Amino acid sequence: MSPELKRSVCPYDCPDACGLLLNIKGETVTEVRGDPEHPYTRGVLCPKMVHYEKVIHSPERLRSPLIRAGAKGAGAFREASWDEAIQVIANRWRKIIDVYGGEAILPASYAGTMGVLQRNAGHAFFYKLGASRLERNLCSAAKNYGWDAVMGGTLQAEPDEAAKSDLIIIWGAHTLATNIHFLHPVRQAKKNGAKVWLIETHVTDTAKTIADKTLLVRPGTDGALALGLMHILEREGLIDRDFLAKFVIGYEHLSEQVLPRYSPAKVSTITEVPVDVLTDLACAYGKAQAPFIRQGSGLYRYGNGAMTARIISCLPALVGAYAKPGGGTLGDLSTGSAINTTSITREDFQQKNTRLISINQVGEALNELCDPQIMSLYVYSSNPASVYPDQNKVLKGLAREDLFTVVHERFMTDTALYADVILPATSSAEHSDIYRSYGHYGVQRVRAAIAPIAGAKSNWDTFCLLAKEMGFEEPFFTQTAEALLDQLLANPGPWLAGLNIEKLQTGVPMTLPLPVNYKMLFRTPSGKIEIFNPREEAAVPDWFPPYGGDAEFCLMTVPSLYSLNSSFNELPDLVAKKGPMSIHMNPLDASRLKLASGQRVVAYNSLGEVTFMLQTTGDVPSGILVAEGVSWLRDAPGTRTINALTSQLLTDRGRGSTFYDTKVDIRAE
Repeated sequence: MSPELKRSVCPYDCPDACGLLLNIKGETVTEVRGDPEHPYTRGVLCPKMVHYEKVIHSPERLRSPLIRAGAKGAGAFREASWDEAIQVIANRWRKIIDVYGGEAILPASYAGTMGVLQRNAGHAFFYKLGASRLERNLCSAAKNYGWDAVMGGTLQAEPDEAAKSDLIIIWGAHTLATNIHFLHPVRQAKKNGAKVWLIETHVTDTAKTIADKTLLVRPGTDGALALGLMHILEREGLIDRDFLAKFVIGYEHLSEQVLPRYSPAKVSTITEVPVDVLTDLACAYGKAQAPFIRQGSGLYRYGNGAMTARIISCLPALVGAYAKPGGGTLGDLSTGSAINTTSITREDFQQKNTRLISINQVGEALNELCDPQIMSLYVYSSNPASVYPDQNKVLKGLAREDLFTVVHERFMTDTALYADVILPATSSAEHSDIYRSYGHYGVQRVRAAIAPIAGAKSNWDTFCLLAKEMGFEEPFFTQTAEALLDQLLANPGPWLAGLNIEKLQTGVPMTLPLPVNYKMLFRTPSGKIEIFNPREEAAVPDWFPPYGGDAEFCLMTVPSLYSLNSSFNELPDLVAKKGPMSIHMNPLDASRLKLASGQRVVAYNSLGEVTFMLQTTGDVPSGILVAEGVSWLRDAPGTRTINALTSQLLTDRGRGSTFYDTKVDIRAE
């Protein structure tokens, strides 16, 4: 039997949404390659996805439903049929609803799959059930809030725009680990003479690989840095006043009320960036013909994250970058309006607006004696025990004997160990979906490449089974995934309708059309860039410090080249490449504390303690600790992983996570 080639998409929480080619022999994926016809990813895959077939066919895949047969967290289960498992879940839920009401049930899902259907498959079910709603604001809520406060629904620059830039600033992004395909336009720009500045808290492999200059900033002070750059632009006469007069509201408020307080000397004190480096970057930015800023997400995961995003969104306006081919900024693209997901999420199934619980505060919700108390947790496309903040609180909640936990998963994750019922899930090769990106304007429909392995079922198929068992009579829950996806594409919105839908149906990767001069179509209430925004409590952007704390070190919980959040820890070769769960420290700090590279150390704060292997490196400035990736507990040197140190505090606006706003002390184990 000769192999068959089928198209697919990387389903993980990454802005690139890579096009894939799967070699299929029978019902086996024998090889995974990048799709060279994908207009953005161009056939290149990151180290995590080059052997995705090992994930699909891993011997560790869950292959049948499991029911707990021992203590929570012990991993003792017995096999069950799907019929039995669904009946157990439905019977328990009916009892909970009778006693406590539907709000005692909480769904816990996030971005384990980014497909439009499978990611949103549970919304309609839980609306109909009357469950508590989950506020899914784990990653970029503050970043998006800050952009919206200044730019509204304005489209951000598409990434290949950077190829025409003469100055690219990569701000708070480890591009090699999180957005590898952006390096393509960056390298094109460099060939044409462009310079690349990287703004970071420590020296990364991205700094060593692509940056011409790296500026290291004190954690949580990026907003002050941006205001300092603006101060110098004003002082040096590098402001585009014609652009400001025509397209911007409120620069005079910023210039008169805020910028005088951010002199280079003061900003240097706040950020620890030398005055001459601040001046060099500001002058380079102001004199560039088409400056481009690529923003990461980590710099917005502080208590001041939304304000930081707001300040940085203003910066390109001062030099008119939005009007220049190759200029502007790219944070997270919003392509949600291209596909009307309300036909999947079905908000109309809600009988009332049930309570809203932040994903960042699930640990508190599971332990809080509220009315009603959370009595059941349904987890899909997520791993709360590893990736939600305040791990100790989350694990304490999961260990409750009276909490009925269902986990729909591919692998025995840290969360699955605490389940009462486990349901085996499909990989992206085994179900159909439509994918859009938050890092480019691509969209692609894919069909299942192989049949579900063993007993696995997709999110959508599982919720249809649960709906039937719960007695839901809506025809919506009897549709196949293919029928629902066909319906989405049969009634495209105006943006999606600009594509050849028949071609899209065949699985060809396509790019959403952009209006002429799209960066200058300011979708704000005023029709202009709103530096002054009277709808905000602080009408004019102004920096304030992050939460911080009394501990000595700022802890950076940064991405790894070999894992994505807690995904890919199921592959031993990638875990081996990532190496032991380590924390990186400046040698001078280690010497002062009498710590040595290679020894076991404990980072700790008021929330918990985590054991790491210590690595000393000059790439990390004094006063900062860096931990890469999110490990599973089985790979940890101790009994906890990184999120035992991160808090449930929310950002200033947008109610986002504050993973990076973490202070710790450290000692020898």
